[in-house]
Amino acid sequence: MTVRIGYLGPPGTNTEAALRTQEDFADAEMTPMSTIADVVEGVASRKVDLGLVPIENQVEGSVNITLDVLAQRPDLLIRREIVSVVDNNLIGLSGTDLGEVREILSHPHATAQCRHTVEGLLPQAVFVATNSTAEAVQEVAGSERRDRVAIGPRIAAGLYGATVLRDDVSDHPGAETRFVLLGHGVPPRTGADKTSIVCHLGVDRPGSLLAILQEFAARGLNLTKIESRPTKGGLGEYWFFIDIEGHLADALVQDALRGLRFRFGSVHFLGSYPRARRRGIFHEEEEEAAWAQAGEWVTGLVAEMEGD
Repeated sequence: MTVRIGYLGPPGTNTEAALRTQEDFADAEMTPMSTIADVVEGVASRKVDLGLVPIENQVEGSVNITLDVLAQRPDLLIRREIVSVVDNNLIGLSGTDLGEVREILSHPHATAQCRHTVEGLLPQAVFVATNSTAEAVQEVAGSERRDRVAIGPRIAAGLYGATVLRDDVSDHPGAETRFVLLGHGVPPRTGADKTSIVCHLGVDRPGSLLAILQEFAARGLNLTKIESRPTKGGLGEYWFFIDIEGHLADALVQDALRGLRFRFGSVHFLGSYPRARRRGIFHEEEEEAAWAQAGEWVTGLVAEMEGD
């Protein structure tokens, strides 16, 4: 059966380029979608089997719309992460005079990654937001206006008949973006995995965040990311997005999640999946064995208790 994968489109986005780096999806049916929300809904409704969306950029930080959607969709899980260098170029119609340009179209994240460089090239122009970088290129290419340019991937210029006016206009060349593949179910443990969760502190108490962190520190679990986002339910209420090294199959990860659920109640599991950076193996065998021995020791103590 052919795997159907939705991605942030139209064709020619950095998201599509990242998806095409995955050799096991070479024969997949790839479907461009207009927005991140459309991709998520497509996976949730089973119109597609999987969906790829950007979640974090090295320069601009997290893609907030992705975080906000994931926090409210417990029916979807992250199955893979992909890290890819973003291709940002200044694109327009052939013959465009940069001195005549008045508008720069792109996705806000791409704009933020290139703002200093592009403002130096086009101080007279204003930025205009689009749903994606490829959409910006598509719009510029189809407008027949030489007072507009786009920030986008080279592949999009070729697809839509536009011209690369300036190569690599990123303020930080080589910057990477992390994408997540959304679907259903938890892939098997590889030994170099990551687990993502969301915690909601329902009651604001001193030391609440520290208490969350202690659940991981006490078990020697390494956090690779922690970030807050407003729940939108009330001022001062936040979700905490946390990435942990390890897999749901690991005993220490299970125990930490159990402790969080017991202490805070509102914990949303976002998935356990292979890390894009495969360096290192989470928890060597002796650590898992030591944890199992500790559990047996406690079980033994309980067995020695006298009956009532």
